[in-house]
Amino acid sequence: MLSVLLRAFGILLMLTAVALPLARAPDRSPESLVARWAPRPSELVEVGGLMVHLRDEGPRNDPTPLLFIHGLGSSLHTWEGWASGLRERRRVIRFDLPGAGLTGPFAEGQPADYRSEALARFTLQLMDRLQLKQVMLVGHSLGGEVAWQLASRSPERVSRLVLLDATGLAIEPLEVPPGLRLASVPVLGWLGQSLLPRGVVAATLEAVYADPRRLTPEVVDRHFELLLREGNRQALRLALQQQQPGRDVERLNSLRLPTLLLWGEKDRVVPPAAGAEFARRIPGARFQVLAGLGHAPQEELPARSLGALQAFLPPR
Repeated sequence: MLSVLLRAFGILLMLTAVALPLARAPDRSPESLVARWAPRPSELVEVGGLMVHLRDEGPRNDPTPLLFIHGLGSSLHTWEGWASGLRERRRVIRFDLPGAGLTGPFAEGQPADYRSEALARFTLQLMDRLQLKQVMLVGHSLGGEVAWQLASRSPERVSRLVLLDATGLAIEPLEVPPGLRLASVPVLGWLGQSLLPRGVVAATLEAVYADPRRLTPEVVDRHFELLLREGNRQALRLALQQQQPGRDVERLNSLRLPTLLLWGEKDRVVPPAAGAEFARRIPGARFQVLAGLGHAPQEELPARSLGALQAFLPPR
């Protein structure tokens, strides 16, 4: 029996020795990613010691631009479907948060603080850099949490608020996507800084779509390659460790602005019950469920989900 176990263990070690090099995914420099993921109209703007990747499109005379904030481990590209439907008539600004996309992690010597309130302060710095006195703020998932944190702290800077499958409440997910589950385990999260099978990224994205058949290889490539940007995997692991759901929920009651809550009906990461709870806490908020969509409606079926946003915006 002992010899069988030893033989099996030896086979396992050999398989691991073969598999690890195949799964090895070294960091990539920002420069190596720019050609594919930051063509024009992308630009880099210095904010708080970081070079921030952003896109600023549409008429510059728009008095109240739309500012979009993406979710955890994502990038400004998640808004492409919505931006393409808005930029002819409205100024649309989107950017990569610190620790994500081509912006990358906070610089050496800066606090590695990826909590939503810290990212809200950073977003205000970006608004100041772009001379944006007031915006209509749209945030998805963690970006939604950043958005309501910002609106509660600087209400004079936000005219309207849209939360899309937003986080921040102490509501248990019905499902944790595989990549986030692995990254939150200390040892596995550390290994993920040098090992990242593309299949894990694909499985994670499939978990946030209501219908995985809508997920394209290009979307998987984008998430995979931008996660390889130097420092992004470590930043993702830190962001997961720093999350404190429910910490500042009392701030929601102070919001006094038009607010739209959009939720994918089949969101298992942040279920619609969270949207109903946001609606209960934010005075006058409008809650709308998007039938047949998951945690990322703006990517899964952008045209269908954009209609709900457009109906909420003031005429232009």
